[in-house]
Order: sequence, then structure tokens, then C-alpha cells
Amino acid sequence: MSKAMQHFIEALEKIVTQGGTEVEVTAKVADLLEPILGEPDLLTPEQMVMKDRGYAMHPVHVAADDSFSIAAMILDTGQITPIHDHGTWGVIGIYKGAEHEERFLREENVPLDQSASVQILPSNDVTAGHVHICCTSDKDIHRVSCRTDEPCVGIHVYGANIGMIKRHSFNLETGMAKTFVSGWD
Repeated sequence: MSKAMQHFIEALEKIVTQGGTEVEVTAKVADLLEPILGEPDLLTPEQMVMKDRGYAMHPVHVAADDSFSIAAMILDTGQITPIHDHGTWGVIGIYKGAEHEERFLREENVPLDQSASVQILPSNDVTAGHVHICCTSDKDIHRVSCRTDEPCVGIHVYGANIGMIKRHSFNLETGMAKTFVSGWD
């Protein structure tokens, strides 16, 4: 692990321990992540391996108490995630390439196993060296895809062990959700 990533993890641990609102925590995490995105050896070669099918989500670090996790997400050209939520806060920094994010708003107060209207919100492109706050635990439905003709490598920081928590994928036409646990690659 690079020294820059080690220092990032140590500082991130302090931010999470100090706590605060999700808005305060994600702002601090974003400020901490952006300066290290230009580090040439921030991720190991193993953390940047693509899968033959689908995107890869490699664990960079998971806090011992599962209070936060850092993932290296690799999207190849043309790859796209399902529409999904996270159930926690998240901050994404793009290390290489560019990520296209489409955001959605599901009708409120409708159980997840029932049909609901889904509104398409403005999309967002995030390029190498830039950071954005992708989610909070209350407003959080999106899908991402690779926006360039080179793979997109993103560093995703979440307020839980993202590979182990129950999340939801959504059908755009019906608004119905399915529960899943993504796991780690």
C-alpha cells in the first residue's frame, strides 16, 4: 500500500471517529480524497484488475468495525452498473478515466416491493482528479458507467462495509426494488 493511501486511511479514520452529520463527514472526506488522486502508485496493480464480465469492486481498506470502507471500482468501456442504492454515505474520486453518473428519485413512502414512479434527475460526469459526493443514506439512487474509451478507475469511500451491507437494485419502469449484497472481488 502506498504511503499516500496509508495517510488517507489514518486521516479518514479520524474523520469517521469524530462523526458529525453526513453532509459534514462527506465534505471532509471529499477534501481529503481529492489531493491524493494524482499519486501514481495510489492503488496496487491487483486493485486495478478488470473482470471479464461486469465491473470490479476491489477492497482497498475496510475498517475493523465496518464503520467505513474504501473500494477501487473498475469499469471497462461500455460497462454500466444496475440502478442501485448504498444505504450509507459515499464519496467517489476518479483516479483514471471518467465516470458518468445517472441519478434517480423514487416516489417516497412507497414500499420497495411495490410499484412506484421513478424520476430521472440530471446526470453528472466526473473526470480523473475530481471528487463528488455520490450519496447519503436518505437520497441515494444512481447508476454509473465508463465515460471514456479507457477503463474508469474510481476510489469509492463509504460509511460502512459496502461489500457486506444489504442494498437495493431498482427497475426503472416499475420502481420496484430487489435486495442484494454486492460482496467484494
